This record gives sequence, C-alpha cells and structure tokens, in this order.
Amino acid sequence: MRIVFMGTPDFSVPILDALVDAGHEIAAVYSQPPRPAGRGKKDRPSPVQSRAEELGLDVRHPVSLRNEDAQAEFAALNADIAIVVAYGLILPQEVLDAPTKGCLNIHASLLPRWRGAAPIHRAIMAGDSKTGVCIMQMEAGLDTGPVLLRREIAIATDETTGALHDRLSSLGASSIVEALATLTDLTPDPQPDDGVTYASKIDKAEARIDWTSPANEIVRQINGLSPFPGAWSEAAGERMKLLQASIATETLGEGAISASEGRLFVGTGSGSLEILRLQKAGKKPALAADLLKGWTPPAAFD
Repeated sequence: MRIVFMGTPDFSVPILDALVDAGHEIAAVYSQPPRPAGRGKKDRPSPVQSRAEELGLDVRHPVSLRNEDAQAEFAALNADIAIVVAYGLILPQEVLDAPTKGCLNIHASLLPRWRGAAPIHRAIMAGDSKTGVCIMQMEAGLDTGPVLLRREIAIATDETTGALHDRLSSLGASSIVEALATLTDLTPDPQPDDGVTYASKIDKAEARIDWTSPANEIVRQINGLSPFPGAWSEAAGERMKLLQASIATETLGEGAISASEGRLFVGTGSGSLEILRLQKAGKKPALAADLLKGWTPPAAFD
C-alpha cells in the first residue's frame, strides 16, 4: 500500500521499519518538529525523523494540521492509508478522511482500557496483569474508534515501563503488518462503553515516593515510572532514583534500608521491597548488587 506514516518517539521507529521491510511504499513521514535538547539546547530531530532520513524518506513536521495548506499537502500525497503511532498532533476530520482507506492508529493498551497519553505507565502503576496492542480505525474522539485487531501480552510482576515499552513496540510492528495484509478480512469491533479508563500524562509530582504507602503500591510506582521520569527519594540528603523493584519479605520500618549479601531492601507502610536498580545523583543507573560493592547505604530513606 501507499502509506503516510505519522509518529514521533522511539516507540514508533520499529513500526516504521516493519512497514518498509514489508514492502509498503511510504509516501511521506510526519513527525513532531525538532525540539531543543541536550546541554546546548540545540534543535534535535525526533527519533522517527532521524530514522526516516536514514531511510531516504520524505519527512514533514508541520506545527499543526488544522490549516488548509497543511491539509491540502496531506491530501495531495494520495495515500491508501495513514498509520499513526504516538504522533502527538490531533488529526482533524479533513486529514482522517483524506486516505482512501482512512487512518489506523496503533495504541499500546487493550482498549477501551487506558485511552490517552501514557497507557504503558498507567498499566504498570495500576497493577494490571496484562496489556497489549490495538489496531484501531481512527475517528475524531480520543482513542474511541473501532478496533480491527488486538494482541495481548502478560505483564511481569517486576517489569518496568521501559521493558514493556520495547515489547509493545515490537508487538505493534508485527501487528500492523498483519493487519494490513488481512485488512479486507478484518471486521471493525466498536469499543464498549464499559471499562473505559484514561491514561493521563505522567506528572513529575507523582514521582516522589511516600514510604508510608504499601509495598505493592510503591513497587508499581517505581517500575511504572522507570526509566522516565524515575521514582525518587532522599537518604542522608542525597536524592536517588529507584528504577526497578520487587516485593520482598524483610521486616523493616517505613523507609528503613537494609543491605545483605548484595541485596538492598526497604521497609514500607505495609511490607517491604527489594531495590533491583537505582541511580545515585550524577551517576549512571546501576544494579543494586553492583552499587553495593563500593557503597554503604544510609540507614533510611526520608
């Protein structure tokens, strides 16, 4: 098919690669404009733009698709279909209607659960046991369109958002190739009204750990916010990011730290947890077992 691909972050890159590898013609790639990044605050292209340019594809990054000129340029591509994954701009009806077969969105949840901006983070933070990918026909509402294909995977108890992100990106890549190959055989399945939840954007204010909370809630917070923005706490005046954790059976007070045989435990308001990976201020992320070889942890987190 002749495809317009619309995506921006790392999550979208394997999906673009899969479409190219499957032999589809990419008429153009739409991505968010370059943003200031790094110490020099120089404009940096998105991961999708960088990959598309490596592939020799036409890249466009309009600030909006609501003006007539941008919509006319999109329609002039004469695409069979548009594939949208974590693009970041709202598509007006004129854009949704332009491709012959409409626009398909790849969404990283089992819709209607976790519509919105941060479905991977929210699934882990809520303690969901499973998630997946939905290939959805786009309409004007936020992730409300009928689902053409869904693929489900289990979430491991100590899985981080970073790890699940990569698995779902790969699943999204294989799923969209499958969906396009069988498009005429797929039946749109309207989303039910029951079970709708919204995955609101992650606020950095959610990242500070309250050690009076139960261990299972803190583990989900740590894993769900890893690698970004990273759940954090302070100990002896030093701020640390805690990047992976699991439930433990140690008996410790709230915030109390215990290190034993290369393992790092912390008490909570109910139960305890083991810190598997963390990042000290100004340092790179490290396994707790490696960090403990040259570091004596403080007595407690604040």
